[in-house]
Amino acid sequence: MTYSDQKLAEEIGARVEAFVRDVVAPYERDPRLGEHGPSEELVVEMRAKAREAGVMTPHILKDGTHLSQRSTAHVLQKTGLSPLGPVACNTGAPDEGNMFLLGKVATPEQHERFLKPLVSGEARSAFFMTEPAADGGAGSDPSMMQTTAVQDGNHWVINGRKTFITGAEGAKVGIVMAKSEAGACMFLVDLPDPAIRIERVLDTIDSSMPGGHSEVLIDNLRVPATDMLGNPGEGFRYAQIRLAPARLSHCMRWHGMATRAQEIATEYACKRQGFGKLLVDHEGVGFMLAENQIDLQQSSLMIDWCADALDRGENGNVESSMAKVAVSEALFRVADRCVQVMGGMGVSRDTIVEQLFREVRAFRIYDGPTEVHKWSLAKKIKKAELSRTGAK
Repeated sequence: MTYSDQKLAEEIGARVEAFVRDVVAPYERDPRLGEHGPSEELVVEMRAKAREAGVMTPHILKDGTHLSQRSTAHVLQKTGLSPLGPVACNTGAPDEGNMFLLGKVATPEQHERFLKPLVSGEARSAFFMTEPAADGGAGSDPSMMQTTAVQDGNHWVINGRKTFITGAEGAKVGIVMAKSEAGACMFLVDLPDPAIRIERVLDTIDSSMPGGHSEVLIDNLRVPATDMLGNPGEGFRYAQIRLAPARLSHCMRWHGMATRAQEIATEYACKRQGFGKLLVDHEGVGFMLAENQIDLQQSSLMIDWCADALDRGENGNVESSMAKVAVSEALFRVADRCVQVMGGMGVSRDTIVEQLFREVRAFRIYDGPTEVHKWSLAKKIKKAELSRTGAK
């Protein structure tokens, strides 16, 4: 990252941090927060304030260019200082990843129709890929996809079931993955559409994403051929374009959440007395806070390392897998220790730490559970070793 890039990231990051701490954080007790995330009314209200403050979609500049991944890391960590920060500033999942993908693959016409309202924060999106396990559908293994796309003249007809579709309820832009004779395909869809029916919103451990996570039936959805994203059979390749940066942006946002939890736990430990002295002066507590600082610093360095690989033009699949495992596990340790330091206060909802713990726990599953990434890395290690030795 050049000096000018660093200065720009610091300037944007400072404005974002002030906005999240001063404007967004007070909404954390708003009654419009439900078990499936903030209401649409609350999202609109917070985004109006973000526009006014000049921090709407801060990682995409006014000329349409995207900050480097290293600069994006600095900015998105600041949005993550509140679970509502990514929602307010339009840097959350799945929109951030969908915007990145559309910016790389969509046609100019698709940019205008689908990408522009996402960047402005006027629309939310959903990425329809994961399918119900009971149907033997795609999860961490996308090759198991059951949803079909059949060409009918100048349209495609799509049928299938999807689950855990984040933000489907209330979304205006959809990206639907389905398999055709040519292979996996992606389709852009205006939402809502009567052929895409939300059957239920799942009850999940997290509660910060608008619309929650839905189970969806796709019944004879007709999509014009012009609304296919890219070319037939290229869906898995396009998913790879989205995958590494999306994994990394999860690390960025949740790093901000873990940082906030550490701040709250530290403040508590430096005020609360127990057994004749401050909690922080007890080694058991002080060591946990010290270990948190170590995990946060190591996570930050891991994020920057992966971001640099992406900024060099590498696909970053290995680096993002390693970062996702290391960072998600480290941040969970941070959040868990913060709960422990705060004792009864840590498991109550008198502070945001309890929610931050739940949000970070879900991170170990999202965008591929730890075990899948380790398995993938192990296969690459084996392949490299067999290649080196000439063994079969």
